[in-house]
Amino acid sequence: MIISKRWLPVLAGLSVGLSACAGSPTPTTTPAAQNAAQADIDKAMGTPTELTFWTWVPQIEKEVALFEKKYPAINVKVVNAGQGEPQYTKLRTALKAGTGAPDVAQIEFQYIPTFTITGSLLDLRPYGAAELKDTFVDWTWSQVTGDGGEVWAIPQDSGPMGMLYRKDIFDKHGIAVPKTWDEFAAAARKLHAADPGVYLTNLASNQNGAWMGLLWQTGAKPFATPARDRVTVDLNDEHAQKLASYWGGLVKEGVVSTDADFTDQWFQSLNRGKYATWLTAAWAPAFLTTSAKSTSGKWRAAPLPQWQAGQQVSGNWGGSTSAVIKGSKNPIAAAKFAEFLNTDPESTKMLATQQFLFPPTKALLSDPAFVGQKPEFYGGQTVNKEFAAISDTVSKEFAWPPFLDQVVNDWDETVGKALGDKGDVAAGLGQWQSRTTTYATNQGFKVESK
Repeated sequence: MIISKRWLPVLAGLSVGLSACAGSPTPTTTPAAQNAAQADIDKAMGTPTELTFWTWVPQIEKEVALFEKKYPAINVKVVNAGQGEPQYTKLRTALKAGTGAPDVAQIEFQYIPTFTITGSLLDLRPYGAAELKDTFVDWTWSQVTGDGGEVWAIPQDSGPMGMLYRKDIFDKHGIAVPKTWDEFAAAARKLHAADPGVYLTNLASNQNGAWMGLLWQTGAKPFATPARDRVTVDLNDEHAQKLASYWGGLVKEGVVSTDADFTDQWFQSLNRGKYATWLTAAWAPAFLTTSAKSTSGKWRAAPLPQWQAGQQVSGNWGGSTSAVIKGSKNPIAAAKFAEFLNTDPESTKMLATQQFLFPPTKALLSDPAFVGQKPEFYGGQTVNKEFAAISDTVSKEFAWPPFLDQVVNDWDETVGKALGDKGDVAAGLGQWQSRTTTYATNQGFKVESK
């Protein structure tokens, strides 16, 4: 996961549409390669080998050392090639040049299709990855698998969305934790009327990640890639329109703010209590403890408000994987490294408790030592337990496009701009749909849309 949690549009890299793909279009489903024999796996894991691993996770050398201890013949070179998009740009350049690519790379969920459409990731089924399915929360597994059963990566962390809220502000103004979006809107109006310097929340106009997570919660299915040369783009359906109408209305009323997030001003506002909630993901509780130290003890966690009373549905914002790059000279060792890093009990526990990545494994999400933690910052609430329950409510049906950079850039210039300008967010949706469709068509895709 990117530390800034911002999906930055960097378009200077290699185009990722059909023009970037060598050869003629192929089906999205890929026949599984022949499974590697156990003897071949044993031989590979005992043969002196050097793997290169690109990642931005700080101090992940500790988890890598566990793997090297178990497989002393294998040395893993850890390289920080940049966080998120800067790394992807370097990876595309290396892939295009045919040299310099790593064996294993950290890739966020939303970027998996960008690299599978170009045939850049190794299907891990021959190395036993399909057997790992029950290790992970269902929706995280669906993020790394193809329609034909391909396993493109191993989940590393996730970001199911919930609501962090200031209990002291809620108590001061007699606000109950909103369980529906209608209740949330009413609370936003009440709070801002009582104290014009405080907003119930901030929906950052530069944060497409949060918007996509909230769109996910509505049940929208904005993207699909039924074939390598066909995509579905449905960014302006009834779910998206409902989201646009709701937030566009609150923004125009002036009862929620749209400040850019992860800026000095935003951090200062968090610390001084300008925002009474943060609609965010499971990585945020740990992030907030260092970013808003002065507010320790005042925050609590709850599920997102629901569109329909009694429902429990959420979306996701963030999360990443370990993927093996096709062309690795050591595919068995690379695949087994990706597997070990994200399934070994000691390694996954370290990722969750030392690097504070929210786990996608069922074992950790049911481990009393993890879910039973009671941080003082959250008044002793079992925040991990709250988000573990939320993770079970995320839909498996949300998919990403094979040209995410462009989608992000277009959101910033349409929907995001409309939010920041207190303009017509619904019109911004139409512009987003149009721009994305045009781009996909120009890249050689047959676009299906509603």
